[in-house]
Amino acid sequence: MTDKGKRENPTDVGIIEIPHATLINPLRRNEAIKAASIERYEQTLERGKELQRRPYEAAGQRSIQRQHLKNRMTVWERVQYLADSAPQVLYQNWGPNLDGASLVTAIIQIDGRDVAIYGHDFTVRAGSMDATNGKKLARLFELAAKRGIPLIGLNDSAGAYIPAGVGGLDGYADAFTALRKVSGVVPSIMCMFGFNAGGGSYLPRQGSFLIQPKDTFFGLTGPGVVKSVLGEDITPEELGGPNVHSQTGVTDFVVDDEVSALQKVREILKYIPDSSAAAPQFKPTTDPAARSTVDIDILLRKAFNSPTGFNTPVDITILIQQLCDHGDFLEVQAERARNTITAFGRMAGNVVGFVANNSAVASGQIDIDAAYKNARFIRFCNLYNIPVMFLEDTTGFLPGREQEHRGIVQAGRAMLDAIVDLRTPRFLVLVRNAFGGAYASYNNYPTGADFVVALPTTRVAVMGPAGVEYVYKDELRKIRGEAAARIEAEKTAQSQQGLSDDEAQAAAQDLVDSWARAEEAELASRYEREIMNPEEALSLGSVSQIVMPADLRQVLTDHLSFCLRHYEPSALQDVQREFH
Repeated sequence: MTDKGKRENPTDVGIIEIPHATLINPLRRNEAIKAASIERYEQTLERGKELQRRPYEAAGQRSIQRQHLKNRMTVWERVQYLADSAPQVLYQNWGPNLDGASLVTAIIQIDGRDVAIYGHDFTVRAGSMDATNGKKLARLFELAAKRGIPLIGLNDSAGAYIPAGVGGLDGYADAFTALRKVSGVVPSIMCMFGFNAGGGSYLPRQGSFLIQPKDTFFGLTGPGVVKSVLGEDITPEELGGPNVHSQTGVTDFVVDDEVSALQKVREILKYIPDSSAAAPQFKPTTDPAARSTVDIDILLRKAFNSPTGFNTPVDITILIQQLCDHGDFLEVQAERARNTITAFGRMAGNVVGFVANNSAVASGQIDIDAAYKNARFIRFCNLYNIPVMFLEDTTGFLPGREQEHRGIVQAGRAMLDAIVDLRTPRFLVLVRNAFGGAYASYNNYPTGADFVVALPTTRVAVMGPAGVEYVYKDELRKIRGEAAARIEAEKTAQSQQGLSDDEAQAAAQDLVDSWARAEEAELASRYEREIMNPEEALSLGSVSQIVMPADLRQVLTDHLSFCLRHYEPSALQDVQREFH
């Protein structure tokens, strides 16, 4: 042994340490180690809490105030307004600096229904998209389709994140593709907030419905690009404001502000199902199915007993209001093509889609915008198991050079195809005018209607009043052929009464013109009595029955309930047509 307390022997396998005496209490040392461990644990928890708060606080008060000064909400305020309770954030990519996400995805509940939602956070990188965000959106869309829940988009984005390079474009491509694949599987509602450009416009228009508040813009390019490329000075409102998009059909609903947009989201959800495999929710009502619609009778009586008779315009929305439970309905694309009305309502608690000619505007004629507006709405109802009620009152398709040059044939075919492809229960009410190709392509029995009825005011024929020229052409030729001889005879009679030649000619012309008008008016009345009425259609089975205006709701709800009892909601299994 040496004084160092070690044994040195070449034959020893190793060196054995001999512990020194110490005054440190080993129990206290263990407590210090334990305390340090606990402190590190608490630090970890604090860091975790900080990371949890980071998405909500990353923008900072200055950015939030800047958003509020623009009369805009933050993405979290928008989500909070919609959700019944706190949202479940699915995935939050913060970037390399953990500076918060420019895109939020979540599952929330609205009126007890699960809904997938995404929203751009404009306070972070102006809500711009990169590759990671695109993948995140795609996963959300796929999840919505897999679980069969609606999708809501809160769009407020400057477009692709430029420093991300092609990654931003790839992100949009991922999102475009995924949203297209779930189209027709789950319905989607898109809100446009702030100033959106490029991909920020393409993506939301893939949705089922698009809501745009006033004082917002979206478009493929902004006014600055238009100025630099075309040299044209144009304001954001003139280029891509709600007044522009509501007329083209890009925007479905125009509202006053962001709160109104979020309220509209809740309203739309009440009429649509969770997915294409389900039907819209039945809602019990205190409005009797057999309620008399006597107000329709009053409206038509006052209109058709007026001096303009059966040519008097009628606002078809009054009929829709009378048919719906408590008069409540939601019109879609209300600012566009007012000559046709598309709307959701309920009858005896069941959601119904209404497609109605509105003779109060342009005689209810079907033009290009009306045809496409109808086609899109009908296709949505077909995909999501919504019965459709057609109310017909139109003098036909709008003729003319402008319509032909813009493709009225293509637009009319799109509407007809949508009607032929319609698989849900569907009904036709002939209110008044149903002429020519407009009748032939408007959900009659040959195109697949389940039930067709006519009001006594119906005028169904190959042609409208102009048809008198073809049906009674011999009689008209005779009247007009006699006119010259009658004028000469009447002129002689007037001359014998002491009138000058000019006075006699004028008097004779007036008398014969009055006679001719009276004869032609009698033929027109005869045409209406014999041809422009529902009797032939009733005799041929083109119409199932004549319904009194006051009984219309009761008759339609009875047949609607019957059809729905034998309809099984399911995803569309038909052949996909070549055209849309």
